[in-house]
Amino acid sequence: MQNNRGSTSSTSDSPDEVAPPPIDRLAWWTLGITAAAGFMVSLEITVISLAFTDIQETFEGTTRSTLSWIFTAYNIGVAALLLLSGWAADRFGRKRIFLIGLAVFAIGSIASGASVDAPTLIAARFLQSIGGAMQFPAGLALLLPAFPPERRGMAVGIWGATGALAAALGPTIGAFLISGFGWRSVFYVNVPIAILAIGLGWRLLEESRADDLPDRVDPVSVPVASLGVGLLVLAIAQSESWGVFSLLTGITVLGSVLLLTVFVKRSRVHPEPLFDLDLLAIRSFSTSLAGTVCFCAAFFGWFVVLPSFIQDWWDYSILQTGLALVPGPALAVLVSPPMGRLADARGHRVVLVIGGVAGALGMTAHLVFTRLEPNLFLGMIFPGLLVGIAAGCSFAMLVAAAMRDVPPRRFGMAGAGRTTVFQLAIALGIALAAAIVGDPANGTDALSSYRINWTLCLALFAGQAAIFAFVYPSGDASK
Repeated sequence: MQNNRGSTSSTSDSPDEVAPPPIDRLAWWTLGITAAAGFMVSLEITVISLAFTDIQETFEGTTRSTLSWIFTAYNIGVAALLLLSGWAADRFGRKRIFLIGLAVFAIGSIASGASVDAPTLIAARFLQSIGGAMQFPAGLALLLPAFPPERRGMAVGIWGATGALAAALGPTIGAFLISGFGWRSVFYVNVPIAILAIGLGWRLLEESRADDLPDRVDPVSVPVASLGVGLLVLAIAQSESWGVFSLLTGITVLGSVLLLTVFVKRSRVHPEPLFDLDLLAIRSFSTSLAGTVCFCAAFFGWFVVLPSFIQDWWDYSILQTGLALVPGPALAVLVSPPMGRLADARGHRVVLVIGGVAGALGMTAHLVFTRLEPNLFLGMIFPGLLVGIAAGCSFAMLVAAAMRDVPPRRFGMAGAGRTTVFQLAIALGIALAAAIVGDPANGTDALSSYRINWTLCLALFAGQAAIFAFVYPSGDASK
């Protein structure tokens, strides 16, 4: 059944003088179910960041570099399969792919928690990533048509706030779970959420699809795109251990470039492309992708290495570290819904400029106040609150800004493309931060390395603000 609610292809970026239309009950249920699933899948990006030590103790003899694949396998799998998942959601039904994705994710979570060695855990994490890749574009494609165009900013604001909160609260939630129940609990906690979302989704979600898609997709583009994106994420994620300019990194990047070049050329001429390159001609979509790279590389490049600074140089426990990181994400979830309403009234541009400026100010606060001597408020909470504002303004609004002018029949495909860029930017930000911070021998070297990283993040946040202030199109212009 094709869902035609809110089928207008663009949302005005200017003030709306007409009272917004009412929102029906099923739309709110769609938001709740997709937001809960998004929370669960986003949580897996960062929730295990404090569990590596405990996992290493469980699997004796496992090296730290091997354990890094617990994180890398998940990111590679999600990024590599998103384009295929977006096409499948549009072709076979967004509800169907969404629910199957949740089931696969739950099975992967059970397998991760029950793992008996590191290779089994890595394989289970990849299985999780398959479910995550299926859920992301299908969930967004279910959510957008459920709301009228005038209210999508608010809906995406709430949806994005839950995902942002999950990723940002990952270390804190992980700290509580690991301290109370052991590292396996960070995986088992997903299972009841997935079961509840599947049960409610089966009853309440409305099926929709893109009826103009061909029955088959370009068979060459599927493996070419997946391998190309996967190799690129692999090269970025492993650049620290392999060496940025090593032969192995170079070969991996070259292989990725060759495969993605083939993918782009086939997508231009093939009648059944995996990804419609005409979407990149929509200026609001392509500009938002650039802004997404800036924000995600900055946020995750800042956030993922921050717990190590608190634990290694402030001597905080896992639980203390988790609590120190709470204020910023908590503020993000409070900021996101009203910023969605502001975007509905004034446009996405102003919200995303505010987000970029707030993030840059947060990094400036780190540079000014954060020292080797613990100063919880000025050195950690105050910068974190500023970055929390940036997250509340940016996570959801980057989605809404990208999808603003995308036709409803391409919601799944465009959402998959956007999330692929999102995953690549996360991998890039983490790899850059890890390479910059490294393994310093003393506190002075550590603080110097972190300051370099904070400066890079400041520049990226400023880049986000500049892109949306000067490049992102106003009004309804989509091309």
